[in-house]
Amino acid sequence: MKYQRILLKLSGEALMGERSYGIDPEILQSIASEVASVVRANVQVAIVVGGGNIWRGRKEAAAQGMDQASADYVGMLATVINALTLQDAIERAGIPTRVQTAIAMQEVAEPYIRRRAIRHLEKGRVVIFGAGSGNPFFTTDTTAALRAAEIDAEVIFKATKVDGVYDADPKTNPHARRYEVLSYQDVLTHDLRVMDSTAIALCKENQLPIVVFDLTTPGNIYRVVKGEPIGTLIGQPSREGKGIPLAATQES
Repeated sequence: MKYQRILLKLSGEALMGERSYGIDPEILQSIASEVASVVRANVQVAIVVGGGNIWRGRKEAAAQGMDQASADYVGMLATVINALTLQDAIERAGIPTRVQTAIAMQEVAEPYIRRRAIRHLEKGRVVIFGAGSGNPFFTTDTTAALRAAEIDAEVIFKATKVDGVYDADPKTNPHARRYEVLSYQDVLTHDLRVMDSTAIALCKENQLPIVVFDLTTPGNIYRVVKGEPIGTLIGQPSREGKGIPLAATQES
């Protein structure tokens, strides 16, 4: 395997499958099986999961006139629901798991403690981080960057429903082109919306590479951890023939 300690970022939407809300049991079990196969290959796996399949803080706050901080706290609780559900699925796949949360809820999860999380990883347990960073106004993408830096992960794998980063929405633009390699500055300068700018800046500061890949293709988690060139790699200067010239992209 190319990597020995990874952080996998799962969006809440990834757990929905084709549903409009909640969790698709087949998708959940597929993710759990793939994570289990990676752990059995002696890779240490931490996971940050979002909550957008249950609650989207900013969208809900705007629609209901709700206070932004309150909406974000509700979103944090949604991530805990997903974390506990994911824990159950991974353990049914035969892999020991721990959930750590940034908001104390000792009856169902451990509090987030960096050294304890690292120790769990060293013992072959999957660690799932719930409740975001514990602070409103920060996304779970930022949490992923923060936790990855704290546990000394080698890479962040951002699992999405598309096979990388494009210069336009591939669902609506048949001429959209996929980047293979991007620098952090490319993402920030051209507002490519891979992750929020705080997360990208944190990865840049800590030299944490990000790989954006398609979660919906079976076996992709194992392939990307193995080092196969899947998706888009963020963290290196664009190379001719790999990264698409951004100036030309803006003109097209």
